[in-house]
Amino acid sequence: MFNVLRAEPKTTFEYGPFRIRRMRPGKIVPENSDEAFGPLSVIDHANLELGTLVKMHEHTNDEIFSYMWRGSMVHEDSAGHRVSLSPKKLMMMNAGESFWHEESTPLVAAEMLQIFIRPRKADLEGRVQFMERPDGVKQNEWTLLAAPEGMESPLEIRQAVYIYDIRMDENSTTEIPAHAGFAQWLYVMDGEISIADVSLSKGDAISDEESALPAASAKRETTLVCFLVCLGAEAILEGAISGK
Repeated sequence: MFNVLRAEPKTTFEYGPFRIRRMRPGKIVPENSDEAFGPLSVIDHANLELGTLVKMHEHTNDEIFSYMWRGSMVHEDSAGHRVSLSPKKLMMMNAGESFWHEESTPLVAAEMLQIFIRPRKADLEGRVQFMERPDGVKQNEWTLLAAPEGMESPLEIRQAVYIYDIRMDENSTTEIPAHAGFAQWLYVMDGEISIADVSLSKGDAISDEESALPAASAKRETTLVCFLVCLGAEAILEGAISGK
């Protein structure tokens, strides 16, 4: 049986030119007492207008993936990095015991996902990783973006979570990534798809805890982000955002 989480405009909040629609992935499961989907805790679908500045601030015990869909954003941090993020350059911030960063959009507006994952252990080393992909999102082919420690992947997550994306042509069909022992949580970043008799559009998500999701068909050009999550993975609740 499919579980569907529809986009809810009422969950959107604004800080001047910075607008966020906050999702609790666990709400996709009826009667789930925890609003997280295993260690996948919070997903912010964010829009940053030109000239947005999110001043230097601290994160602790969060694994934070910055998935840029359009535009660009300048990242500065306590490790001395100043990097322009875009769909061609993504970032994983393993905040650990402490990591400070600042984000701004001095050149163009940006739309992105900020994804907060509960790490396996508290107070690990704070660090940041970057992924280069000069051609951006691959067309009609899934790309592995991030994976658990020890797996061959562009970005490393200190948790049992995989993240993939794809850009689908109109009227194309794709199988959804799957790994044994991992539940799928599929998000429509933009566009529109159908899975069996279920239609999903921008901001909607779908999962099936009992079996693999069927193939998705794109009704128009569509970007999908897929999370594979080990629901029973050991995770800590000390994260500044993921632990709440």
